[in-house]
Amino acid sequence: MNAPAHDSDQHALRSGHSRGALFAGSMGNFIEWYEFGVYGCFATIIAARFFTPEGGGEAEALVKTYASFGLAFFFRPVGAALFGRLGDRVGRRPVLITVIVMMSAATTLIGVLPTYATAGALAPWLLTLLRAVQGLSAGGEFGGAVSLMTESAPPGRRGLYGAWQSFTVALGLLGGAGVAALLATVLDEAQLGDWGWRLPFLLTLPLGLGALWLRLRLDETPSFTHEQARERPPTGEVVRAIALGAGRIMGWSAAGYTFLVVLPSYLQSTLGTTFREALLATVLANLGFAATILPAGLLSDRVGRRPVMLAGAVLVAALSVPLVDLLQNSGTSNALKGLAVLSAGAVVGLTAGPGPAMLAEMFPTSVRCTGLGLAYALSNAVFSGCAGLIITETAERTGSVHIPGYYAAATCAVSALALATLRSEKGR
Repeated sequence: MNAPAHDSDQHALRSGHSRGALFAGSMGNFIEWYEFGVYGCFATIIAARFFTPEGGGEAEALVKTYASFGLAFFFRPVGAALFGRLGDRVGRRPVLITVIVMMSAATTLIGVLPTYATAGALAPWLLTLLRAVQGLSAGGEFGGAVSLMTESAPPGRRGLYGAWQSFTVALGLLGGAGVAALLATVLDEAQLGDWGWRLPFLLTLPLGLGALWLRLRLDETPSFTHEQARERPPTGEVVRAIALGAGRIMGWSAAGYTFLVVLPSYLQSTLGTTFREALLATVLANLGFAATILPAGLLSDRVGRRPVMLAGAVLVAALSVPLVDLLQNSGTSNALKGLAVLSAGAVVGLTAGPGPAMLAEMFPTSVRCTGLGLAYALSNAVFSGCAGLIITETAERTGSVHIPGYYAAATCAVSALALATLRSEKGR
């Protein structure tokens, strides 16, 4: 199922509206992924503060932390269905305003939660509840933001405009890792574990207020305004497109979270690196990721989505296991390890850049918010949300250090097969 080649997206304003939509959509997305980056970087500290009652083991606590992490992803499809339906019926703008309030409030509250030492068994349940609220809001965020940005893009620039969604993922994850690294540098271990970890979550409040101000100033997208009464396609056709879209981005979801979020705690718990070294690796991976996203989106406007995304999926499938081999080899220099994680992030960026536009083009305006939001949310729920849990638990049971590489390679191989069915058209 594909949107008409000459739909009313071409009526999008090329100046003020396009830039305003880009900033408003990007800011909310930055906040969402900033929080997920912070949570990933502080996973070991959160495990100790919320999931380690007296006598509990560190590995068990880390698994529980990732279970809470994954739970938020499984609320994403619910949020995508709920807010996507609203976005397709009442407009992109009201949905984006609602979800930024929910996300900012839930993230800020994490920064003031009592720990297990204070609240006992209630503490992990409160944390999990806030993660669920974040999942609901994040589910609505992607569909609304990508619809807003691609529908507001000038003709022939959907790939570039959609790539800003992925670019702000990188910026958010990089911002989270950067703040964590800064705190780890200026605070000692006791201060960081006692109260320092709360600061990045509290920083979400002013960021959220800024994003809310931008979204309150938004106009509705031209596509939604012109095609509000358009007939919706058959449900079966939409469901098939959602499943295919999820398959096409599963490698992006899995490899992205493996190398950009799960890596810090994996390097600490399995390969014995220090907290600062793990954070540095994460920063480098996210820098590589950010560097290729916008060029990949722009290139996809010129040569088509398929060749760019397919190249990224095949490269990740081929290089993931050798990358893990290199990282765990004590004879490898730190400079070479840094270059390896930088390159891993860059390759994932090839799939992430054109991905949002590819999903947007799979659905007509009347179901776009719901369709692309569900495809993305389902893929992330299964292959991103479970990444930390699967990798940590499997590595614990098997003793293999190659589990992250196997996981990223397998999902990207399947994703490459799904991408091969994509029509290689230049930006429509």
